[in-house]
Amino acid sequence: MLQLRYFQAVARFEHISRAAEELNVAQPSLSRTIARLEAELGSPLFDRQGRRIRLNQYGVVFLRHVDRALSELDDGRRALREARETGLGRVGVASETLLTVAHLMGSFRAAFPGAEVRLFQSNVEEMDRQLRAGEVDFCVASQPLTAANLDSVELLREEVLLAVPRGHWLDGRESVTIAEIADEPFVTTRRGNWQRALLERLFATEGLTPRLSCEGDEPGASQDMISTGLGIGLIPAMSRLAGTDSHVPVAWVHVAAPNCYRVLTLVWNRDAYQSEAARRFREFTVSRPLMTHRRPDPRLGRESV
Repeated sequence: MLQLRYFQAVARFEHISRAAEELNVAQPSLSRTIARLEAELGSPLFDRQGRRIRLNQYGVVFLRHVDRALSELDDGRRALREARETGLGRVGVASETLLTVAHLMGSFRAAFPGAEVRLFQSNVEEMDRQLRAGEVDFCVASQPLTAANLDSVELLREEVLLAVPRGHWLDGRESVTIAEIADEPFVTTRRGNWQRALLERLFATEGLTPRLSCEGDEPGASQDMISTGLGIGLIPAMSRLAGTDSHVPVAWVHVAAPNCYRVLTLVWNRDAYQSEAARRFREFTVSRPLMTHRRPDPRLGRESV
């Protein structure tokens, strides 16, 4: 098992020194362990060019089986640990924005206080990796995930609106086309987040490229940036003002473009072990609409993003 753990780490980093640092072992000891494993298997697993190593075709094949084997062993350890404990075990959830699932997670904790909950903010690439590695049990995703052996269920489908600062020339308009806003500066997220992906997809359909004035990592902050006049932006309909008195004043405009909506899905690895907490979380989440877990923010006079 130690050889397999060491091989998995070296394969991930393709660098002996970095893998040794991650494993907290001496580099010569790690090199000898990999050499013994290759001798036992009768095949080299890496191509070596000086101090650089690359996983070769045999290593790629072997790594797939090692990942599955070690994942099963890790699941077995978790099952034993949870069998010894009185709680429900742990459930890990990743989401592109924590504000989207904050009330959902709070409702679940209130319903199942014996469950240990871990919440991660991740972009779509990180979600794929976290599901493969077993770091999370579920992802609440606004974009398709590509990892193998995934199941999903739709939680919410909602229109995405254009938010503009008060006094903007679009303030008061019912709808707008992409061509009309081709030269407007946009507040959006970095690549890897759903807002950015949707913006670029809508503009690409018209053969255009959006102008960006602000890029961030937290989609929930976009509305605040727009209200200051930094630009306009795409915001999910659930964030529309609940009343007229708000600390984040923006105007809302429909986008006259097909597929200008967001789909939130709950995604999990069908082959991965799930604790009792994880099983309860899935049942809890899919048994009621996501909007029922949301409540107005009295400080802002709007629903949380």
